[in-house]
Formats: sequence, structure tokens, C-alpha cells
Amino acid sequence: MRDKVMLKWLWLSLLAVILDQASKLAIAGSMQLYESIQIMPFFKLTYVHNTGAAFSFLSEAGGWQRWFFAGLAVVISAVIAVWLTRLKKHETLLAVALALVLGGAVGNLIDRLAYGYVIDFLDVYYDSWHWPAFNIADSAITLGVMLMLAESFGLGHPKEPV
Repeated sequence: MRDKVMLKWLWLSLLAVILDQASKLAIAGSMQLYESIQIMPFFKLTYVHNTGAAFSFLSEAGGWQRWFFAGLAVVISAVIAVWLTRLKKHETLLAVALALVLGGAVGNLIDRLAYGYVIDFLDVYYDSWHWPAFNIADSAITLGVMLMLAESFGLGHPKEPV
């Protein structure tokens, strides 16, 4: 019965992977590396390669980080998959959160294995301050973690009778 809880939310992981990979292929196929397209006064599409982790952490490490981050993504994905199978039926918000993190991790893992880097292209900024470029997978991971935090503070828990 518990396995059905996991299977019920894997479509969300798959959706995150599909949207992530389709958007990256569209960017890589239509833009030159480092090209930017202004979308709004605070947002551009900027095509970059990230060989590191979040915020380009370890991007200049010499290549070993590709396999380290790929291995880490595989381990985290396996842990999340097992965690999903152990959720109870009422833990819907946590299942959604974990499914999003799983989809994001797999989306970026595909890039690391296929190219040796992650394709980033969402560029949010204000004046001369730029948030590091990111992608749909990063967004899914961030949303999933935010939902996990909300769930840990009681959001999505059944109300107890008074």
C-alpha cells in the first residue's frame, strides 16, 4: 500500500525532469553560450554552463566535482525514493516536496552525466546585483525544500480535534 503513495507522486518528478530538460535543450539550441535576452527589467535568459554546485560552488575545482556531484545526486535520489515509499497516506505535502526535489536532482544529474556541466539560464537581478543563474531543476529543488520546511512547521498536517 505504501508503494502506491510513492507512485502517486512520481509523475511530478517526471514532469520536473521533462520541463527542465526541454527548457535546457531549447536554450542550448537557440542561444550562444553567455548570450542574454532581456525579458523584464529584472529578468534575462542568460545561457551559462555551471560545472559546480549551487552558486557555482567548486566550479573551478578541476573536473573531479562532476563525478562527486553526480554521485551525490544518485545517492540523494535513492534516499528520496526510499523515503517516498515509507510515507504515510496523509503525508501529501511531504510527498509533493520530495517528488520535486527528486525531479530537480535527476534533471541536473542528466546534465552532469551528458555534458559535464549543468545548463543554467534563468538570470534574476536588480541593478548591478545578480542572483546566480539557475534552471527549472534548481527551481523544483528550491520549491521542494521550501515545502519540506513548511511541512516541518505543521503545514499540511491533519488538524487534531480539540
